[in-house]
Amino acid sequence: MPIDASVVESPGWWLQRLGKKLLDERDDRTSDDSEVTPGLTSLRHAAEGKPKLPHVPGVDPREIREWMRDARTNWLSLVIDSPGERLGVEGFRFDDAGSGGESADEARVSDTEANRIWQENSMDADSALVHYGAMSQRRAFVLVERGDDGRPVLTHETPTQVSVEHEQGNRRKLAAGLKLWRDDWTGNTRATLWTPTEVHEFTTKTASPTFTGRAAELRGWDALALPTHPDGSRTNDLGVVPIVPFINRRNRRPEGFAEHEDVLSIQSRINLSLINLIAAMKYGAFKQRWAAGLEVDEDPMTGEKIQPFQLDIRKLWTVDNPEARFGEFAATDLMPYVRAVEAAVQDLAAISRTPPHYLIGAVVNVSGDALKAAETGLISKVRDRQRSFGESWENVMRLAFKVTGDDARASAWSAETIWRDPESRTISELADAAVKKASAGVPWRQRMEDMGYTPAQISRMEIDRAADALNTAPTEDPQPASLQAKRDSRTLITREADDVPDAA
Repeated sequence: MPIDASVVESPGWWLQRLGKKLLDERDDRTSDDSEVTPGLTSLRHAAEGKPKLPHVPGVDPREIREWMRDARTNWLSLVIDSPGERLGVEGFRFDDAGSGGESADEARVSDTEANRIWQENSMDADSALVHYGAMSQRRAFVLVERGDDGRPVLTHETPTQVSVEHEQGNRRKLAAGLKLWRDDWTGNTRATLWTPTEVHEFTTKTASPTFTGRAAELRGWDALALPTHPDGSRTNDLGVVPIVPFINRRNRRPEGFAEHEDVLSIQSRINLSLINLIAAMKYGAFKQRWAAGLEVDEDPMTGEKIQPFQLDIRKLWTVDNPEARFGEFAATDLMPYVRAVEAAVQDLAAISRTPPHYLIGAVVNVSGDALKAAETGLISKVRDRQRSFGESWENVMRLAFKVTGDDARASAWSAETIWRDPESRTISELADAAVKKASAGVPWRQRMEDMGYTPAQISRMEIDRAADALNTAPTEDPQPASLQAKRDSRTLITREADDVPDAA
């Protein structure tokens, strides 16, 4: 039966509102001033090296498509990958010691449990998908659910399938979340709607559903009957929408701004320059020869002109007509096209804060300090993403502890995400810094963390240190025994002297 969508904040109303929002964001949008905002599909294609074909006057688009396969150089992938490869989560710290909460040992156990949840869900690998998805498509999501065994299940979700809505006037609390996807087993489209109090399941046989945003009821949609919930709805035990958004560059746009979104036009300029370069190479790279004053015979069988000369290094061209003249046109200079590409790449590097040696790939007689200076912008960008994504990961872990019933850690606002150091440092630099920090009183565990070891490695090293300390403990020092023997000897001599009668 149709789903009622007339009541505000009803399940049908949320399905229609979030479904329309999700589908609208997939396609490009044109504003009143004819400014085109790329949709999620265009952003994904650009990141994957599948840009739109440039328009070249007088050239067949089919030929341009063929050239594009050879001319395509995906600089945008470097813009996304260069910060993404430096975003690595090492672990979490839930340390309430000193604030009237957990003790230091309990905080360490909390870290271990957080790392266990992380490893159970293979997030060492999937976290990279979350970061890449957020940077390439403005945002990504992590869904936190309870598994069959009662343990938290964390899954990466894409913005092409998930849409959320915040509460009115509150950008931190979600009012509803929707996941819309196609069920490959049945061919139907399914939707799951979360509110803070309920979870609803819907299904439709339409492979590509549409939402008008105005209909009073949704036809073709039905509540998905579940074995335990025939009406397709169940209580949300967590009390919150279990979806955590990872929004990239929200300072540029509240709903997110892709890492490569402001350099799409530069990539298009590069593509056009490369297409022109290929056209010049194909049609103007070779010198065209000409001859004047020649009589060209015709083939009596076909009537076609007979080519009097064939290019061959072993042949000599001669003619009987003394008035005949030969010449050649200059080849097209390809360097202007190459310089145009290089200039565009420099603009791309400056705007995206991507180190030039990442894009150009030429490093000659450059000192290490110069390379570090060139990466300053990239490091600043990575640290900014760490602050934003770190808050989201902490929310994910708090939700995960809420699933396990650990309310104390689910409300631990002092939680902290431990990130891998984004700067490139040598082992000797790290070791020297650790020695200096030790002299300044920095604890051993913090020094190991600064050296880049993971929490699991540090915990294992602590056990190894204790074992080494036991194995290398010194045996009983013989010196005290010898001293005691000397004291006993002196005591004996004194007693003997006391036993000797006085000579007087």
